[in-house]
Amino acid sequence: MTVRRVYLVAGELSGDILGAGLMRALKARHPSVEFRGIGGPRMIAEGIESRYPLETLSVMGLVEVLKHLPGLVKVRRALKRDALAWRPDIMVGIDAPDFNLGLERQLREAGLTTAHYVSPSVWAWRQGRVKGIARSVDAMLTFLPFEAAFYARHRVPVAFVGHPLADELPLVNDREAARQALGLSRDEGAQDEETQGQVMHDGGEKGPLLAVLPGSRANEIRFLGETFLDAVEHLCRERPALSVVIPAATPARRSELEALLAMRPSLAGRVTLIDGRSREAMVASDAVLLASGTAALEAMLCHRAMLVAYKMAPATHWLAKRLVNTEWISLPNLIARETLVPELIQEAASPEVIADRLGAMLDDEAGRQALEGRFAAMHATLQRDASRRASEAIEALVAGRALPASVAPEAGEVAIAEGS
Repeated sequence: MTVRRVYLVAGELSGDILGAGLMRALKARHPSVEFRGIGGPRMIAEGIESRYPLETLSVMGLVEVLKHLPGLVKVRRALKRDALAWRPDIMVGIDAPDFNLGLERQLREAGLTTAHYVSPSVWAWRQGRVKGIARSVDAMLTFLPFEAAFYARHRVPVAFVGHPLADELPLVNDREAARQALGLSRDEGAQDEETQGQVMHDGGEKGPLLAVLPGSRANEIRFLGETFLDAVEHLCRERPALSVVIPAATPARRSELEALLAMRPSLAGRVTLIDGRSREAMVASDAVLLASGTAALEAMLCHRAMLVAYKMAPATHWLAKRLVNTEWISLPNLIARETLVPELIQEAASPEVIADRLGAMLDDEAGRQALEGRFAAMHATLQRDASRRASEAIEALVAGRALPASVAPEAGEVAIAEGS
């Protein structure tokens, strides 16, 4: 059955990227397909007729959402009218669950087929939302196998399509090439005198490289910046051959990090601060210290041992402990369903403990190599050509067929997730 019309609603730049990939995959299978809804520059370039600017739904924070709520309600009503008048084969909400799930429910009750691409974290908190999701969508398209398993347990049709980041990052990477690209190579002939001073110490001994990613938000630098750099100071005192690279996510984060480093003169010549290029820094490293979040998934897909730490405001932590229902916070552990990666939260994330755990990691080369192999296998599990898989799921929904890979991981993927 040909897919003729698809209504897509994305709410932010990440959704625009996902939507553009999905549109390309659908056009490859159905060249005459038409798109309408809300998209950003990438989706517009692929041919969507965007009824509102992408920024319309990009509202962050409780106060901001309340302020814009009347306008968002008007937009949702207008999109409902527009979609029902256009009569698409399917409506797909891309992330933005607070907005899209309500719209999907209204359209489904009006007789349209609906799907949601990118699962909200319903498995971690407010699990009762799954009942509303079941009424809103004909299928959930998930990035991760444990998400698919959650929906299957709750009898919500689901397709595990894989993760776009896993498609983007190669299954084989080159540590030394990444070091050379960043000017951090151990090869003396490939370095200038200044760079050699940053990566070689103790009479020319070649030492390990630690990548430190304290986060991309101002609050993350506020809560983690000093802790991470204090831990780095501990490690550098104990390990004269250790080198450190810190990617700054934005110019503002670079300024904040420079101010923190200026207060630690002992780290001069030991730490290299770079602009962006976090993936290259992780590939170049022997181990990674990072804040919890997408960076942990990226480090896993770069196949690098890591320590995850996170701190937040005390009131936020108190509330999170009561709302969040999950044994782990980092995606590598959630995907594996076991503790592969150390997680240090709040008071546990002291500079001394972080330095001690990282020191043990750096000393255990065999353990790091084993973990790199495990991460490569997990990477392969997630590298499924997510856009194509999502397009196949949409095609199946439109045709009334069973969803491909509809319950969870396949047999081999279950084995990986269980650590066998």
